[in-house]
Amino acid sequence: MQIDLNGKRGIVTGSTTGIGFAIAEGLARAGAEVVITGRKQDTVDRAVESIGRAVPGARLSGLAADLATVEGAQALIAAIPDVDILINNLGIYGGCSFFDIDDAAWEEILQVNVMSGLRLVRHYAKGMQERGWGRIQFISSESALNIPTEMVHYGVSKAAMQGLSRGLAKVLAGGGVTVNTILPGPTSTEGAMAMLAKLAEERGVSVDEMETLFLNENRPSTLLKRFATPDEVANLCVYTASSQASATTGAALRVEGGIVESFC
Repeated sequence: MQIDLNGKRGIVTGSTTGIGFAIAEGLARAGAEVVITGRKQDTVDRAVESIGRAVPGARLSGLAADLATVEGAQALIAAIPDVDILINNLGIYGGCSFFDIDDAAWEEILQVNVMSGLRLVRHYAKGMQERGWGRIQFISSESALNIPTEMVHYGVSKAAMQGLSRGLAKVLAGGGVTVNTILPGPTSTEGAMAMLAKLAEERGVSVDEMETLFLNENRPSTLLKRFATPDEVANLCVYTASSQASATTGAALRVEGGIVESFC
């Protein structure tokens, strides 16, 4: 299978590091023009430069904006009025006892994880519908199905994302625009590895040992038995953004290493 995204333009939100960065690089390798986004100009510039070195001839641009705000979304839309591929990857997470999650924390995670994507699809989906081709993805999590007790607000925000994606797929049905969610599990992003390193230091073990301990204690149903890499998640995203995935829509596509205990 040869995935060819030449002639397509894509936006990946929150793409200066981690899964978002890997998706942006994957789209660029497939020939798409890619817009990198992040909150800070220096990190956006570094990501554009890094992908440019890795993918000679890549067509890249970057925009710094806080896409969790109305103003940030409007700045992106003004700069890039139309795209063919929209990957809503922007998200935050963090462990916290349920009874310590105050209204401000609930509001923040819903604005970043849900409203940032909603504002963008409300604009970009119209153009895709008019042109008769488009790919929209929401980077969700297995936590949308297995709500973690240590971060209920995160799981709820990802479950809301699932509902938004399915509803939008129905709104856009039959018009050549697909909408899907991607469900990663524990992934070896910079943030996750920093978390493991901190836990490893606290418990006096190596990072590799801490990875195994974390999975055994927090995700014991894993079949992969390790963290996925950002590239492994990105590979599914790139395929889902392609013409080859034209019959895949309204789906929750899992790349979580078999953590979720269900057949479908």
